[in-house]
Amino acid sequence: MLPVHLATVRLFIHVLAATVWVGGQLTLAGLVPALRAVGADAPRTVARSFSRLAWPAYAVLIATGLWNIAAVHPDWSGSYGATLVAKIAVVIASGVSAWVHARSRSPRQLALWGAASGLTAIAALFLGVVLHG
Repeated sequence: MLPVHLATVRLFIHVLAATVWVGGQLTLAGLVPALRAVGADAPRTVARSFSRLAWPAYAVLIATGLWNIAAVHPDWSGSYGATLVAKIAVVIASGVSAWVHARSRSPRQLALWGAASGLTAIAALFLGVVLHG
């Protein structure tokens, strides 16, 4: 068996939190049509329950992301640094758009901010894979 190092644990925790944040959003988006069939308030009720898992996962992503940066000591002037800055920007955008989505009331705003949160979460996931190599 390969050895497990602290770096392995750090990356595992980061990826686990990303599966909740990103995967949960995608799953919830796929369930919305079925939830609407259950009842008008069902999507909102399920989304509130999901948020009790999602926001702590987002906080873990931020914490482990900072831990990753501290461990890697990136060269901020090179292409790695530019990619890292882009990832940080889309992570922030994902959190802000999810927060606005949760406070939206109109169907149009819910769709717009939900899509923005999901797309930026996917972009952050992709950039994380790019950074890891």
